Amino acid sequence: MGAGPHDDTQLPPLTDILIEDDRWDAIDLSALAERAAVQTLEHLGHSARGYEIAVLGCDDARIADLNAEFREKPGPTNVLSWPARDLSAEVDGDDPTPPPPPDPLMGESLGDIAIAFDTCAREADAGGKSLADHTVHLLVHGVLHLLGYDHVRDRDATLMEGLETEILGKMGLADPYRE
Repeated sequence: MGAGPHDDTQLPPLTDILIEDDRWDAIDLSALAERAAVQTLEHLGHSARGYEIAVLGCDDARIADLNAEFREKPGPTNVLSWPARDLSAEVDGDDPTPPPPPDPLMGESLGDIAIAFDTCAREADAGGKSLADHTVHLLVHGVLHLLGYDHVRDRDATLMEGLETEILGKMGLADPYRE
């Protein structure tokens, strides 16, 4: 008996990965991104079926260019995200608007994420964490941004950090905000 159209084992991946820096291969960025994206969506009650997220694994030079171009901030950062649509909550601390259901034929893009190897490796080392665990945290963080969560306002930050901690805990990872 062959796999039918509703067989989850035949679903295309949620994440579409472009690796510009081969150092990401050592920790399998593709697998980490897929796991982080699926776990985040499922934690929030969304199916991963039909959604798409583009992930760029790059270096500090590339992310510094993107940071300058899109945020007008010079220098590298660890992760950037570009939501496909603004789902953010109007009221500080409220949940964002859920993403629209995906078109069964076309899918639904949630947006794009770029993650920088050099900055992630430095932060992981400074925090005494594995690069893989820190990368998963930053990918969960990026996916939450795509889903309308933010950390600019106080209550929004508390909500987002709480979700990150819960999602990472379900994945067997430590709370990144505890010292």
